Amino acid sequence: MSPQYLQRIFRFLVVIAAVLLGVIAIYYTATVTYPFIIAFLLAFMINPFVNYLEKKAKMPRALAVIVSLAALLTVFAGLVTLLVVEIVSGTQYLAEVVPSHFQTLVVYIEDVIASQIIPLYNDWAALFKNLDVSQQDTIMSNIQSVGTKVATTVGQFIQGILQNIPKLLGWLPNAATVIIFSLLATFFISKDWYRLSRTVHRFLPTKAQTSGRTVFMNLKQALFGFIKAQATLISITTVIVLIGLLILRVDYAITIALIIGIVDILPYLGTGIVFIPWIIYAAVSGNVPFAIGLGVLYIVVLVQRQIMEPKILSSSIGLDPLATLIALFVGFKLLGFLGLIAGPVLLVVIRALHSANVFHDLWRFIKG
Repeated sequence: MSPQYLQRIFRFLVVIAAVLLGVIAIYYTATVTYPFIIAFLLAFMINPFVNYLEKKAKMPRALAVIVSLAALLTVFAGLVTLLVVEIVSGTQYLAEVVPSHFQTLVVYIEDVIASQIIPLYNDWAALFKNLDVSQQDTIMSNIQSVGTKVATTVGQFIQGILQNIPKLLGWLPNAATVIIFSLLATFFISKDWYRLSRTVHRFLPTKAQTSGRTVFMNLKQALFGFIKAQATLISITTVIVLIGLLILRVDYAITIALIIGIVDILPYLGTGIVFIPWIIYAAVSGNVPFAIGLGVLYIVVLVQRQIMEPKILSSSIGLDPLATLIALFVGFKLLGFLGLIAGPVLLVVIRALHSANVFHDLWRFIKG
């Protein structure tokens, strides 16, 4: 093999090692600096509003940052308050109607046990007595094995929940500390945003500045595009659910539609967390037409979500619909629910690096 190819292989290995070391360094750095990463993201998001207050309202930048943070916290607190009020109102409504529905469910279960389960049990008992002793022993051992596994699984689940309660309580002070440090860091980063930008530019080469600016603009477009896409999808789901519930004449349709729209944020499960138990209860309580109506509404919501999500994400983030769909699927397979967010984000990063000719420059370096 010629020395030229050996040098190319060596440079290729250097690039791979540098990328791996960079990813590892970023990961371990992020584990101890994540409050400041959160602060940077917050400062980045409120920066347009801070600039508006500074230029149009003639505020000092420090005061504009304080007003922007106060407005952000006010909106967040208002949303939480609205959610709590709706939950309290819904809880009071459920406290009034659940007892009668529960009584209906108990009567239905009693009827099922009396009319179906007991006769079925008698038939199986008669059949069991006609079997050989060895067959009876095998069936009993299998039943005991299944019972043991179920009991063990349930016990481990309950034990895991109880063991995580102290961890959750211990996490609360840490969360408060993270919030305080993030808000303070957000103030200082936003106040000195342009001074910090000039400092970074002064230490970076011109080529790195050009590539970094391209990557940053692509990521900025993707970030706001992703937020816009999720808000659009949630709004569509909420409107469809609201119309469906109004047609079905459901009480508190607006509140229920808002709650379903919020849980639609949860990947893969989404609205099914609300619809599936609701449909099952309506069916077993004897209200079959209402259960069918809910089922049709759930199917409509599910289908529109699967059809619209790749299109809206691709149009908002600027990615090809097929590439977005592949990124969603691969991300889910590799990372679970988190992968449904990480997949498109990684695709955006790759596209941003490609737009900045980073891969082209690396290939030129490898070729020498």
